[in-house]
Amino acid sequence: MQDSPQTRAAALLREMTLEEKIHQVTAEMLFDVEEDYDEKRDPLCGSYRNPGHFMHQNRETPATPAAVAQRINRDVSISIEAQPHRIPPIENGEALHGAQWGMCTNFPQPIGLASSFDPALVERVGDVIGSEVRAAGVRQVFSPVVNLARDCRWGRTVETYGEDALLSGDMGAAMCRGLQKNGVIATPKHFADNYAFGGRDSNYAETDERTMRETILPPFKACFDAGAGSVMAAYNGWNGLPCSVNPRLLTEILRGEWGFDGFVVSDYCGVEGVRNAHRLAGSDAEAAAMALKAGLDVILPFNRFDAVKEAVETGLLTEQELDRNVLRVLTAKFRLGLFDEPYSDPEKAQALVRCEAHKALALEAARESIILLKNDGILPLRKKAIRKIGVFGQSAKLIPIGANYSGPYQAPWRGEDAPTPLEALRAYCGAQTEVVFGSSDDIERIAPDCDVNLYFTTILEGEGSDRSDLRLPSISGSREQDAAGGLIVDAARQCVTDDQEQSILRLCKANPNTVVILENGAPIDMTAWIDRVPALVEAWYPGEQGAKALTEILFGETNPGAKLPITIPKSVGQLPLCYSYKPSGRGYGYCDDDGKPLYPFGFGLSYTTFAVSDASLSVDETGAVVSFRVENTGACAGAEVVQLYLGSHGCDVVRPVKELKAYTRVTPAPGQSALAQLRLTPDAFCYYDRAMRFGPHDGHHTLMLGTSSDEILFTFELVMKDGRLAAAP
Repeated sequence: MQDSPQTRAAALLREMTLEEKIHQVTAEMLFDVEEDYDEKRDPLCGSYRNPGHFMHQNRETPATPAAVAQRINRDVSISIEAQPHRIPPIENGEALHGAQWGMCTNFPQPIGLASSFDPALVERVGDVIGSEVRAAGVRQVFSPVVNLARDCRWGRTVETYGEDALLSGDMGAAMCRGLQKNGVIATPKHFADNYAFGGRDSNYAETDERTMRETILPPFKACFDAGAGSVMAAYNGWNGLPCSVNPRLLTEILRGEWGFDGFVVSDYCGVEGVRNAHRLAGSDAEAAAMALKAGLDVILPFNRFDAVKEAVETGLLTEQELDRNVLRVLTAKFRLGLFDEPYSDPEKAQALVRCEAHKALALEAARESIILLKNDGILPLRKKAIRKIGVFGQSAKLIPIGANYSGPYQAPWRGEDAPTPLEALRAYCGAQTEVVFGSSDDIERIAPDCDVNLYFTTILEGEGSDRSDLRLPSISGSREQDAAGGLIVDAARQCVTDDQEQSILRLCKANPNTVVILENGAPIDMTAWIDRVPALVEAWYPGEQGAKALTEILFGETNPGAKLPITIPKSVGQLPLCYSYKPSGRGYGYCDDDGKPLYPFGFGLSYTTFAVSDASLSVDETGAVVSFRVENTGACAGAEVVQLYLGSHGCDVVRPVKELKAYTRVTPAPGQSALAQLRLTPDAFCYYDRAMRFGPHDGHHTLMLGTSSDEILFTFELVMKDGRLAAAP
């Protein structure tokens, strides 16, 4: 019987020199994969940003999956041969909504995946992403993002699963399970609370311990419970220290309380930021020592061997302390099977990546991610009744994948069978319907003569693109961005050629039969035009097959069933705004605003109608069960997401007015009904008391069953007393 990974790692560690140990906590990333790449590359590092990500720049056609696998195999082979103990490296990369090393299957952005309220679907997506990552030889990915988007000005909202702790945890855990089925280490990020109010990326977090425990940390815990083997420390500071050197987070909570036995990596240049951004360390050696002692194990992305060696030689870090970090890295490598099977199969990679089954799942995921927010009866479109469609907005000519973490370095993601919305519409309509594209200057000329007009919005979102204005961007020139994340997200260029708000208003005036399709990653301020638009579709960035899915939904071939994973405010002045707020001592509105959102969390329309009935509650020592019936009372197939919320009062501390505790997608056929149940364990009623002890403390609880956070259909009262849960008398 073979020894355990930790036993094998400990035995190897005893044989290693100090220099070998230091190499295992260092990493390297080279941007150019040219002829002198092997000469520039230090083969002794423990981790590498895989070269496949950089192979596509300056090429007329992208490198093939087989070529990427061969290049990564070569990387691994050179490192093994150079290592005194033949220790294989971990080749890492990104995989936010698809493997980023090349032209891999491109799924909806996470904010769209969360809209499905379907963790099983997300696990299948994660499985495909993991298989395409593994096919090339990449064995660790920096995904998923489980930070909560509590202020949608944050540019990275698109990368998240929305504002809710339960939904984010469920989706993040599902993605981790899917990825790790393939021998790939999932790395949830950014640990923890990676942005501040105002939506400012990586600003110091003023979040108190209670809020961290109640909302920010649970999604990470869900990922670790699902088997995530690594975690990325955030750039920001919390509780007096940068997260990269924060023993409260990295040792006491992560390992001491939660029992996490994986390894921690820095965000790119996060350790250097302890010196140059946070101004806490006087040198790179001091910053490296602080990080490694606090519980961070691998310093990304550049080689900091000299800094770590100086830290040991000057006594800032002992070799025994370093051993703990190295042991965790080696254990992960043995656990992955890297020592036994370090290489990938180029032929398998060529056959697997973007195979028909994977593209079919991308289409299915896109169908489940698109939300119908408004419909005055114009949708679905009737193909036989429409002779001419006007299409406006520059995004109609772009593959709707979003700008960040969705393609190789300095080369746009592309696929011959991945259409733009304009191409998908023309392919679907065929010769019988004229589909005309027009610029904003063409609105008054083209729109009146069309049976329906479609406007596709344009906005750039992602890392380094925080917003202070939620309105659609107007005419602007090119803008290049290169923040800390510029190391991993290509400098983004935004060139909006349209005054979008005015174009929408002009379009509605020229022809009331207008549908606006939002291609975005975070809520938009729509107050200037929403009352004029008869139909609104939230497409997010639905991925490589998203244009096909969107066309199907517009014409009723597919019935939209997605729901909002984030609250849409009326304007930026309402922010931060989320549904699970704690009670106010006075009110929730403003002198010019009632404080209510434009669209609430959990909201989404359908082409059919549903009735929820026969709801009942049962309670015993295993928890509570709410049973109900869902009937499709309309004429077409569809899905309804039924949601169960909890509100509490009379507790030891103030609790949120409501929190999502369970949900389910139900798909009865037209005229049919289906029985469903939502189960809550006793933990769902637990909370942190005044002494910050988590448990079944006394209190009164209201369970609320509905179809959005604002559409509650049934309520049930319960009481927790002396640790026992019972229905209220």
